[in-house]
Amino acid sequence: MSAQKTSAIADQEPVDVLFAIHEKFDLLDFAGALEVFTTASHDFKDPDNNKAFEVTIVGPEPKVISDQGVVVGSQISYKEAHERLEDFDILVVVGGNSKEVVAKELQPLSLITDFSELQKRDPARERTILSICTGALFLGKQGILSGLSATTHPDFLTTFENICSDAATVNLQERTDVVEDARYVVNNLRFDLGEDESPYIRRKSDAGQGRRPSAARYVTHAEWSLYTPLCHALSLRQLN
Repeated sequence: MSAQKTSAIADQEPVDVLFAIHEKFDLLDFAGALEVFTTASHDFKDPDNNKAFEVTIVGPEPKVISDQGVVVGSQISYKEAHERLEDFDILVVVGGNSKEVVAKELQPLSLITDFSELQKRDPARERTILSICTGALFLGKQGILSGLSATTHPDFLTTFENICSDAATVNLQERTDVVEDARYVVNNLRFDLGEDESPYIRRKSDAGQGRRPSAARYVTHAEWSLYTPLCHALSLRQLN
């Protein structure tokens, strides 16, 4: 990786993605997004099939069990992730087991905070935090959503609102506008199961227009470039 890297997209370099998982994480949150990131290419017609993203998985143990009982191997520890945070362009925060993580202040909470603080120290480089489903609760807990509109799984909206309110009070920050119905003003886009419903970042104008082609089949570097501004705006938090 270039030491002077400011935009992976502009520099035609792979975007370095750090997936943060924890005990009893939600497998769907993880697997759906992972498929898109690992399948996307700069150009599928290129014989070298250059990757658009490089993915690294961080976990509390070498083997981490999901809420569904599937075990996923992590590539680095949280200690190493903290030491290497400058290497990553995107931090992906998945949901699951949110009550215990928030109550006991477990990882990835401190990683989220350190990643956002890193942006303050090095604002020249583009960084994004992408939360999926109840992963938004972790961002809310750390005050990352202050002054923003955000949402989460409908079963957790009240909990989410309380967490964001508490964070605003403790940190003397602006409150978070918790949105229930307007899905395009969100920090995550929950997706339905199915071959053609892989997770993707979409525009406000896409709402209600039916199914899009399979993201896993058609995500290319050009398409990623097109949707990058929306990723920053909707997936909640381009750090600046």
